[in-house]
Amino acid sequence: MSVLAEFEALYGVEPEGIWAAPGRVNLIGEYTDFNDGFVMPLALPHTAVAAVARRTDGILRVHSADVEGGVVRLDVASLEPLSGTDWAAYPAGVVWALREAGHPITGADIHLTSTVPTGAGLSSSAALEVVTALALNDLFGLGLSRPELAVLAQRAENAFVGVPCGVMDQMASACTVEGHALFLDTRDLSYRQVPFDLAAQGLRLLVVDTRVKHALGDGAYAERRAGCEAGARALGVRTLREVPYAQLPDALARLSGEPESVRRCVRHVVSDNHRVERTIALLDAGDTAAVGPVLTEGHASLRDDLRVSCAELDLAVEAANAAGALGARMTGGGFGGSAIVLVAERDADAVAAAVEKAFAEAGFTAPRIFPAVPSAGARRQ
Repeated sequence: MSVLAEFEALYGVEPEGIWAAPGRVNLIGEYTDFNDGFVMPLALPHTAVAAVARRTDGILRVHSADVEGGVVRLDVASLEPLSGTDWAAYPAGVVWALREAGHPITGADIHLTSTVPTGAGLSSSAALEVVTALALNDLFGLGLSRPELAVLAQRAENAFVGVPCGVMDQMASACTVEGHALFLDTRDLSYRQVPFDLAAQGLRLLVVDTRVKHALGDGAYAERRAGCEAGARALGVRTLREVPYAQLPDALARLSGEPESVRRCVRHVVSDNHRVERTIALLDAGDTAAVGPVLTEGHASLRDDLRVSCAELDLAVEAANAAGALGARMTGGGFGGSAIVLVAERDADAVAAAVEKAFAEAGFTAPRIFPAVPSAGARRQ
């Protein structure tokens, strides 16, 4: 049954429109976005889709084709942060954030479905938030820009759901362009669309979904954020973005009295900002293959300094590189989820097979491997 037909069956009327917003993979720049740093995500072809109609009675009804259970009915005036509404917190949080910002959302009927793998580090939650925000922006004539919608969607996840994420995921879902990566400065939300035509250079970017589910609301993500903030305070700066890479050795020396976990957070964030700058320089020069070693270097930092990797992610990276990949790293918040692998197109099948073989020999669940094709951002269908 189509999304439109499912909406009609649920609510007895036709939707006023259907919208889609993608998940993303992040090429480079991890745990940098809440430090006002640089990131470079690209949208996936996998999307969250929403059929939506306005209501005028203050009632929000949401339904997901992907979750067991019926329609969740909420009073928009009574929405409260951290209220434990499970998956429905994502669209409900967007309604709350829009109303908190003074926008007259008088209710809606929403039916959702998504092809973005959940728990895979591919921003399934941001896709739900952004597709809801875009639909309500269009239907209620709010006139908000894509970055403004992304910031409100981030506020929904931070304040309503309770995950202290940065703005990268929502910006990636809202602002990306097909065939491009998004070079984003999270300090001022300025961005540039960077051509990312891998096929033209005989390359492919693979996503290795380890099928290890992560849950960033369990505190581990918040601990890293707190470590970054502690490092910034100790260095007398507002965020770690203000620490130049050339001054990293001096900064670490000044942190000698701080916990080692804080020093590791600082080292990772400052060096990963530099890795984004190196990557954009390579892409601008047309040397995409040279990005591979930068990815592998980034994985080592996430594994050893930030300590957000896991055995399955490490094995994916090691097996891919051993089989001839140009480079690989975990992507997203970690503790499971996905890795990305940059590989020559002629070697892609062999590298994927090597990763699958390594997982089987280790007794791990078979990974899901697919190409990351830079796709369009959120849109009305």
